[in-house]
Amino acid sequence: MAIRYRITKRTNTIAATKKEQFIMQAVNTGTVDIRKLSEEISKESSHSIADVMGVIIALGVKMQQHLEDGKIIDLGDVGKFKIGFQGKAADNASELTPKRNIKKFHLNYQPSLIMKRRLKKAITVYKEGSRSLD
Repeated sequence: MAIRYRITKRTNTIAATKKEQFIMQAVNTGTVDIRKLSEEISKESSHSIADVMGVIIALGVKMQQHLEDGKIIDLGDVGKFKIGFQGKAADNASELTPKRNIKKFHLNYQPSLIMKRRLKKAITVYKEGSRSLD
C-alpha cells in the first residue's frame, strides 16, 4: 500500500513577503463506503454483510446521540471522537450566548496509540502520475 502525492505551488499570505513555495500534498485514491467495509469485514469474520452493515449504522446513530450529550466516544484501536465548536469572541463574558457566538460544530478525532505508531512508521509514497514508488 502506498499514498499518492502531488506537488502544489502555494503562496505564504501571512508572511511579510509573499513568497511562492512548493509543498507535497497527499491525494486520495477514492472512497470506501459502508457496503465495501461490510463486505470486507464479513469475509474476515463469521458475520453476514447485513449484520456488519447494521452494526456500523447503529454505531453511527449511537455515536451521534452520545456526542450530542457531550460524551467522548472511545473506539479503542480506532481512536477517540468528541464534539467541538468554533466560536466568536465577545468583549465581556456576559455578552456570550450559544445562539450568537457559536458559529459551527465540528468533530475532533484523536487516533489511538496503535494508530499513531503506525502513522510514525515509514509509509510508502509515490508521485501522482508516476509508476514507481519514491
